[in-house]
Amino acid sequence: MSCAVAPGSPVFSPSRLLLPGAPDHHHGASSSPFLPASPLRFFALRARIRPDPPCAKPQAQPQPPAPTATPTPAPALKRRRPAPLLVPVAVPAPPPVLAAANGATADEVAEQGEGFAAYCRKGKGRKRVEMEDRHVAAVALGGDRAHALFGVFDGHGGKGAAEFAAGNMARIMAEELKRGGAVEEAARRAYLRTDEEFSADAGAEGPSGGACCVTALLRESDDRRRRQLVVSGAGDCRAVLSRGGRAEALTEDHRASRRDERDRIEALRGGLVVNCRGVWRVQGSLAVTRGIGDAHLKPWVVAEPDTATVDVDDRCELLILASDGLWDKVGNQEAVDVAAACSGGLPAACRRLVEMAAARGSTDDISVLVVQLQRPLR
Repeated sequence: MSCAVAPGSPVFSPSRLLLPGAPDHHHGASSSPFLPASPLRFFALRARIRPDPPCAKPQAQPQPPAPTATPTPAPALKRRRPAPLLVPVAVPAPPPVLAAANGATADEVAEQGEGFAAYCRKGKGRKRVEMEDRHVAAVALGGDRAHALFGVFDGHGGKGAAEFAAGNMARIMAEELKRGGAVEEAARRAYLRTDEEFSADAGAEGPSGGACCVTALLRESDDRRRRQLVVSGAGDCRAVLSRGGRAEALTEDHRASRRDERDRIEALRGGLVVNCRGVWRVQGSLAVTRGIGDAHLKPWVVAEPDTATVDVDDRCELLILASDGLWDKVGNQEAVDVAAACSGGLPAACRRLVEMAAARGSTDDISVLVVQLQRPLR
């Protein structure tokens, strides 16, 4: 019996049954492994669609920690140490001490009386340890209410000479007035005696420092109709009178820059006045040529004062006595204008003048004494 086999029949062509993924040598790798009419095509498609069962992943065995290598420290960089930051500690300044002019040490001194007022302030110089200025106001000089003595003393090289003069000038002036004679001569003797007694009081160690002086002796006649001012000065303290609103200097500063003072000193044996950086100085040391003390500069620096007498009339209003700490920064007329225009009275006028000089850069001690000349003494 002959059978005709249809070409390509899957029954008689087992070689056509290919596993999924096996290459087909007859139709190529890209053709379908089963014919469309093959009864096994369903199982082949199912095998292709069903995903492979997941396989359990083998757990990784814990590995021993790898030995950690000790890190090698990096070489330290050499850097310069920064400068330490210094934070200043704020220390509140103590309040100024106000006291009378009795020799007590204070940064500020204020005094007020009948017809006068005084105010002194320590300078801000870097080498200034204590205030060296002093003043005196003796209204009833020697117990006589017809006489009053006012004075300002500017110490240098220490407070000793100024303190001595402020504490003894009134007593010595009263004693010299009782001796009689001309008032100007009595004032001269008082200055010389004060210088001698200060030198003797210093003892074997010798006096240290000196003081410039300006004094005003106010006298009143018995009938109270006439008044006189006897003004004396040695050094660079100054007396300025306000007459009808105009300033009149009653003393002249004794400084080494004056030609007549240089001639007087250089005429003496060993006298020398030199210009040190623009400032004339006696023996290259002191810029003033007269005053109390300064024993190491005798006989060139003397206590001989210049004295003048002024009649006080109705136009004479104020008298200003001050140290060079004021006059180096404030002019005569300006000081008179400020004192006359101050509405707070004499104490406010003194303080205002001191503050003006300090605001303009004065680093010296500043002392101001203002006298009302129209007020009766008794």
